[in-house]
Parts: sequence; C-alpha cells; structure tokens
Amino acid sequence: MTVELDDTDKLKALLVDARTFGITLEAPDVNSGTYRFEPVGPKTLRFGLGAIKGTGQGAIEAIVVAREGRDGAAGGPFKSLFDFCARVDRQRVNRRVVEALVKAGAFDALHPNRASTLASVGRALDWADTQAAHADQGGLFDFGDSHAASTQEPGLVHAEAWGIKERLTFEKAALGFYLSGHMFDQSADEIRRFVKTRIGDLLDSREPQLLAGIVGDLRVVNGQRGRVAIFKLDDTSEPIEAVANEDVLNANKDLLKDDELVIVQGKVQPDRFSGGMRLNVLQVWDLAAARCRFGKYLRVEVNGSIPPVAEVLRDFPSRRVVTDRGESARGLTVRLQLLRDRASAELDLGDSARFYPTDAAIDRWRAGAHNGRAAVVYD
Repeated sequence: MTVELDDTDKLKALLVDARTFGITLEAPDVNSGTYRFEPVGPKTLRFGLGAIKGTGQGAIEAIVVAREGRDGAAGGPFKSLFDFCARVDRQRVNRRVVEALVKAGAFDALHPNRASTLASVGRALDWADTQAAHADQGGLFDFGDSHAASTQEPGLVHAEAWGIKERLTFEKAALGFYLSGHMFDQSADEIRRFVKTRIGDLLDSREPQLLAGIVGDLRVVNGQRGRVAIFKLDDTSEPIEAVANEDVLNANKDLLKDDELVIVQGKVQPDRFSGGMRLNVLQVWDLAAARCRFGKYLRVEVNGSIPPVAEVLRDFPSRRVVTDRGESARGLTVRLQLLRDRASAELDLGDSARFYPTDAAIDRWRAGAHNGRAAVVYD
C-alpha cells in the first residue's frame, strides 16, 4: 500500500483485497498516522497519511516531528485544530495540507463535525500566526502580566454537519475513494422499500430485474451499434458490471455519471469474460423519478402542525412528460395524517396537490410536519 500511495486505483484495489481477508483499516488520524501504512495488530492497518492528496511526505514528516517532540518541539498528542496549527512547521504544512487532512477525516477524533472543522481552518491558522508573533515579541514588553486572553483558543466556526453524500464527496476528493462509508447508505433504507433485490443476491433470470446502486468507473466506448456506456453499479453488497446502449445513454446522460445514485431496470446474464454477472440496462431513474414511478403517495403527519402545502406546490410542481400514451403529470400526491388517542384519519389532497418529490421538496414537507414525519408510502 505504501508503494502505491500515489496510485489511487491500485491502492483502492489493495484495500478491497485487505477487507476480503478480514483486515481492518484504521481511519486517518493526525495523532497516530505516519507517512506510511503500518500494521498495528494481526489484522489491523494504520492508514498512511501520505495517501491523502495534497499533503506530501515533507508535510507529514513535519506533523510527526511536532507530535513526537523532535527538533525542539514540545511533543505530545495534538489537542485541537488550533493546537495543531500552532505546533507544526508552517513552512511545510500550509492551508491546503490542513484542509486535505480535514476532508480525509484525520481530525475526526478531535472534532467530529468536519464541516465545522473545515470552516475553522482559516481561523486556526490566523490564531497560530498571532501566537507565533506574540512569542517572538516575548520579553520586550512582558512585565509578568497574564496573557490568558491572547492565548485562549477561540471556538470552532459553527457549521451544520455534512450529510453522508457531502462528507463522502469531500473524502473522495482527498483520498480518491470512500473510506468511512458508501454513497448508497444515505438512501438505502428508503430504496429497500421498493428495490427488494440486492446485487449480491442476484440470480441468472430472463425476467427484468429492478436494482439500485451508485455508478462508478463509468466509461463510454464505441461499439458495433453505436456508443455504449459501461459502468459498475454498487449497492455495498457487491458491484455488477452494467451496460447501457446508446439510446439509454442519450436519454439519461445527466444520470449516468460517476458517484450518482440510480435505480435501473435491466436483464441479468452471465458474463463469459469475467465469469460473473452482467446487467443490460433498459431503464434508468434517479430517486425523485423512482418515487414517482414506484411510490403511492407522500404521507405527512399534521398533529397540530401546519404543512407548507401551497409553498411546496409552488416551488416543486409536478412535471409534464410526454409518452406514447400522451402527456401526463409526473409527481406524487399528498395525504395529511391526523392521529388522536382514539382515532386516526388521512386526508387525500388529490391530483391538484401533486408535487415533484426531490430530496429538497421532501425536506420542506418534513420541516412543517409533526415531529418531522413525512415519508413516501410504497406498499
């Protein structure tokens, strides 16, 4: 792994192999990591900080020196982002390095909210510069006064924690792959309510299969019958190679991109080259379109709350689509649910309240629902 630090694809493949053999990988950590990958147990590896893009061997070595107390450094574990910035050699550890470490999760043990930590990097570096300036002037105007106010670390910048998708997007930018989770995790609970089959449970069948996963390793090649998209579809159970012909590719060019969540229908057949399974894609939906296709309605609890009906219908109207059968509205209807101790009721708002169910639209419904309860009903 250390040899392949600069080759993301090879390093990713080695990590997959390691997990296959039951080897676990510790998360990157500024208080334990070194430049290299290192074994720390019979089946445990410590992540090599040198694999984080934008750092470099010189920067990682400077971090280790500050932590271990060499070259006159005080040593000891870093206590915070501010302590880190004040102690490392700023000639070798610049803002780009610190931000890359944050995105990779190397400060998680100190500050779990990566969004807040990343937003605080500038503040931490400015504070470290101020401390260094005060230290350089020490003795000139020092008459024994307390400098507690000037040496007190400021707080982190407040920022709402990232969701799974945003966190993993930054993580992939820093590492070249996902380490702490999978993009599919963010929507897995909802998707499993209408996509029942996991890729890892697939069997050879002539019947079309409904599957979901994250697009990866997408490439477009010229085939005998036009352009063909070939990609991996991964739902964390097992990836499968998927193929989409030119018509499907052209109709879904905004969806068939790396790291996108898609729901697909296609036929599975043995792949004579790999010995595994291959998926010939026939249809593609994003999650919002799949909610329209497979969902029945959106249920919103309204016990004493006032849902933003007019607002959501205005901002997220249903979409008009043209098919072989004519023009129709694509969207979900809404039912307001009222619960009482001895009774319950649902009010169907009808087709006039049909809206397009993007994540943002459903979040708006949840903001006005009782206890935030608003969910698509599939069964």
